[in-house]
Parts: sequence; structure tokens; C-alpha cells
Amino acid sequence: MTTSTLFDQLDRTKVLAILHGATPAETVRWCERAWSLGVALVEVPIRADGDLELLAAAVGAGRRAGHPVGAGTVTSAELTAQVAELGGAFTVAPGLDEEVAAASLDLGLAHLPGVATATEIQRALRLGLPWQKAFPASSLGPGWFTAQREPFRTVKFVATGGVNVENAASFLKAGAAAVSLGSAFARSPDEDIRALIG
Repeated sequence: MTTSTLFDQLDRTKVLAILHGATPAETVRWCERAWSLGVALVEVPIRADGDLELLAAAVGAGRRAGHPVGAGTVTSAELTAQVAELGGAFTVAPGLDEEVAAASLDLGLAHLPGVATATEIQRALRLGLPWQKAFPASSLGPGWFTAQREPFRTVKFVATGGVNVENAASFLKAGAAAVSLGSAFARSPDEDIRALIG
């Protein structure tokens, strides 16, 4: 599945869930909750030893349920290869790492690079990456999305970092195509997540 095809699901659901439980079983439970609420894409961050086990559990659950699962905080080509081996569908990076982007695309994984400047946005576009993670969204502010959408009208920004159900609408209104919910997903009532998805 290409980057555009996979992430285009966010055009409909507007939410990417970043889920990380203490155990594989807990991670799967978070994923199942997300899917039951209509969240199409789930990301499991890879930040420490043992996180690949959490990803493997989530990928297995996603395969059974028919939902793609990706890995976040992917910072090397080696880690990208491990994600692909486990059956991950996409990678998400904290910044624009051209090595990670190239490795992901070479392995058939969709990739969501992190960007915060116009230069990074242009570089990501040259790599064939129209979907981009604007990070950290809470520091950039909604005005950043309005400003960047003017010259980069084909880019689909996913507001990530400090986004919650209270401020998500402001990012979407300002021009973000979707938002990522991490810890905010865990503490938000089901009805608030459903309302955000619409």
C-alpha cells in the first residue's frame, strides 16, 4: 500500500491513535478500543527495549481485525527493517530522516516524516511524501498550519504532539488534515473521540 493510499484513510477519520501499553495484551486492548471507535490507523511507538514486542502484538491483532498498524519513533534504517519484518504497515519518524524515509519506501511501508519548517516540507515532498507529521503541534500552534497550507496546498499535515480532544478542532480548522492522539486518547471518553471523528 502506498503512502498516499494508506494515509488517505485519515481524510475520513481525522484521527491517528498513538498507543503504547505496559504489556502486549494492554497494547492490544488499546488498539481494539481505537478500532471500535472508528480510528482507522494505530501507531505503536518504538522507544525502548521490548517495544517491538508490543508492536508485534498490535500488528497481529490488526491483521485479525483487518486494520493496518504502524510503528512510531522510527529513527534508523535498521529499525525500519525490523518493523517491516514484524508486518508493520507504516513508519512514523520524529523528524525528516531521509534514510528512514528511503528504507521505508524501499520495503513497501508508507512513511510519515516529522516536519516543522518549510524547508523540511519541501524536502519531504521531493521524496514523494505528501502526508507529513507536523511536530510538535502544540509548540507550532494552529497558525503554523494556516501559514504552511498557503504555499503547500497539496500537503496533508497530521498535527502531532500536545494534541487532545479539547484543542484538536482548532488544528483541523486551521488546515491540519488529521490529528494524532497519544496519551490524550487514553484519557478521553469514547463519545469525545467519536465526536472528533464525526
